[in-house]
Amino acid sequence: MARIRIPGLGALILVVLLAQLVMPAQAEERVVNVYNWTDYIDPYVVDRFQRESGIRVRYDVYDSLEVLEAKLAAGRSGYDIIVPTDQPTFARMVRNGALQAIDRALVPNWANLDAGMMREVEAADPANRHGAIYLWGTIGLGVNFARVATLAPDAPRDSLSLLFDPGHARRLRPCGIVMMDSQTDVIPTVLRYLGRDPNSTSAEDLRLVERTLLAIRPFIRQFASGGAIEQLASGQACLAFAYSGDVIQAAARAEEAGRGVQVDYVAGREGAQLWHDMLAIPRDAPNAASAHAFINFLLRPDVMAEISNKTRYPNAVPASWALVEPAVRNNPNIFPDAAARARFFAVSGVDGATDRARSRVWARFKAGR
Repeated sequence: MARIRIPGLGALILVVLLAQLVMPAQAEERVVNVYNWTDYIDPYVVDRFQRESGIRVRYDVYDSLEVLEAKLAAGRSGYDIIVPTDQPTFARMVRNGALQAIDRALVPNWANLDAGMMREVEAADPANRHGAIYLWGTIGLGVNFARVATLAPDAPRDSLSLLFDPGHARRLRPCGIVMMDSQTDVIPTVLRYLGRDPNSTSAEDLRLVERTLLAIRPFIRQFASGGAIEQLASGQACLAFAYSGDVIQAAARAEEAGRGVQVDYVAGREGAQLWHDMLAIPRDAPNAASAHAFINFLLRPDVMAEISNKTRYPNAVPASWALVEPAVRNNPNIFPDAAARARFFAVSGVDGATDRARSRVWARFKAGR
């Protein structure tokens, strides 16, 4: 039988082989690796971004700034987006060159951000080059007042002394007290409670903080950050020092469960620490283009409204506020008015020696000695 010769067959085979070599690189999956706080996004938003963009989201969580900084300190974390709080973590990362500048040409929805709020974080990030506000809030108390009333009926309902006065804390011990596990967030509030500068570097002020914390240490059941939500919602704890949105999430979960647990948030008449969490891109992010795309998506008003509805935290995109559910939008603990905001205070980073001293105080506090 005569063999049939197909013209150009060798060249065709060569083209096919070359295509097989090139195609894997072209078809490589686009991803964005996100490292965010626990319970801090609507999962539907993540799914929606994946469907609309074709970019897969790998999503990890942390529950304290110390955990985030430890993860990033080693370098090559593999994350494309992180969400550090403006002070002190984000500010420190900006100073240390750990973040890359955001290319606003790739984030047209940057224009949706509230200009006044963005000015509030310029102390951490001059000219707002490295981050966009994601969500913001305060730090205060989550309280089950029904349980508190049975144990300490004369205890104040609007003061941080409910926790930091050992007389009150002793009586509330049986119903469970949870402390946020973060010296970065706790110590400035204790300084404010004591009438001192929240940014104090004074050794004497820090000794006062240590005495205050050690005096209530015997009455603290658990150190937790994100875990405080479930503790409050289930009624396992009656008092927690926590982020505002976590407490309000706990209140919503308790109401949904229908077991008679009611949780309230107390900012504290002494003043509450104001914070802003920032969308930022690590300097060595492996997928910077995907990171920009995700940030741009998050800054859409319809998307930000969904996130605030789910997390019970306010955002910095004014066009989203009309889309937020009335129960969330009209809650003064979520969207505080000007009078409430006047009592808030901001913190700044402290020098390395003071930070190390605060860490030692925190270690002694947790150990109870």
